[in-house]
Amino acid sequence: MTTISPSILAADFMDLKSDVDALSGINDLWLHLDVMDGHFVPNMTFGIPIIKQLSNITSIPLDVHLMVTNPNFHIIELKDINIQNITFHLEAESNPLKLVELAKQFYPSVGISIKPGTSVSEIDIDLLSHVDLVLVMSVEPGFGGQKFMDSSLEKMKELTELRDLHSLDFKIQIDGGVNLETSKKAIAAGADNLVAGSYIFKNSKESYSEIINTLR
Repeated sequence: MTTISPSILAADFMDLKSDVDALSGINDLWLHLDVMDGHFVPNMTFGIPIIKQLSNITSIPLDVHLMVTNPNFHIIELKDINIQNITFHLEAESNPLKLVELAKQFYPSVGISIKPGTSVSEIDIDLLSHVDLVLVMSVEPGFGGQKFMDSSLEKMKELTELRDLHSLDFKIQIDGGVNLETSKKAIAAGADNLVAGSYIFKNSKESYSEIINTLR
C-alpha cells in the first residue's frame, strides 16, 4: 500500500495536537516534518524542540525533511528522538554518501532529496545503493500550497528504471502539490510515498482518514 505522509506545515499550529491525534490509527502513515532554516530555503519553520514534543505525543512514525544548509548538525541533534526517516538535500551536502553513512547509525531510514532544478543523473549510483528513500520535490521547496510540476513525473520514472536496473530497494517519495489528480500520476510514475499537506488539512478532522484513502 502507498504510504501517505501528511505534512504538518499545513496543519493548524494553534491546535496541532488535535490534528495529529486525528491521524492516529490510520495504516501506512508517516508524519512529515519540514525543517527549514531560512538559508537553504527562504522560509523558516519549526526546530528541534517541536520535533521532540511531537515524538512524545504520537506513535505515528516521524518523517523529517531537512531543508537546511547544514544537515549534519540536525542529523546529530535529532539522533536521540524516535524518528523513522530523515531526509536531507543533495544540493546541501558536498559528500552526501558520507552523511548517509553517518545518519544510518541513528535512523531506520535515511533519504536524499532533489529540487526541481536537479536532475536524477546528478545522483551517483553508489549513493542510490545506500539510501532508503529518494524524495523528489514537485514544487520549489520553502512554501506549501504550490502547484505540482509535471517534470517530477519523469524523474520518478527515471528513478524507477534505475532501481529496477540495479536491483535497488529505495522508496520514491513525492512532495508538493499532491492532491487527488496528481497522486494518480505520481503513483503511476513509481511513487511509493506521497507527502500531502493542504489537501488533507484543509478538511475537517473527521474526514482525514477518508481523504488519505482517496490519495492511495
